[in-house]
Amino acid sequence: MTPSTALLHRIENTPALATALVCPGDFDITRRDPVDELHLPGGLPLHPIAGCDTGGTYYLCGAGGADQRPVLHTDSEGRATLIGADLIEAITLVVVLPFWRDVLRGFPQADLKSELLEFHPDFETERDHLLHALNLPALPEREAATRLLTTATRTSPAYVPYAQDDADRHPYDLYFDPARERPGCQ
Repeated sequence: MTPSTALLHRIENTPALATALVCPGDFDITRRDPVDELHLPGGLPLHPIAGCDTGGTYYLCGAGGADQRPVLHTDSEGRATLIGADLIEAITLVVVLPFWRDVLRGFPQADLKSELLEFHPDFETERDHLLHALNLPALPEREAATRLLTTATRTSPAYVPYAQDDADRHPYDLYFDPARERPGCQ
């Protein structure tokens, strides 16, 4: 069993861990029904592992048992991005930067963190406890954002999902297109 598979099994079999990932991380293992049936250009399988309250879906990419299975997130608006080289990196990111989507949109991290703390004043304590409970490494927010942006740049072309109808492929848009924008990690 790979470390990512073991982590997913721990989350699935430990209700307290699964619940802690829902808020504020918005990673809900009970929401595994994607909006669209999606495919990847190279034919790698997509395995839905969680969803978010806005209709988005987190997928493991590739065959089960593979050493590296990147994590792809799609939203209900037809956008997609890789968020982790594997599930360990993706879950660490979700825990450390629950506002990761806004980081990709270029919003300043300091403002996002301030807003989060306004609604979740115990976030830092809860984050540290959850990282420890999941046996995940502590990661500074700035480094998490840098990793996110680096991983997001690897989405195209191999991990841009598409929906297929009778006649055409409908590729998803990128959350973050490095050719068009460069969010700050401040």
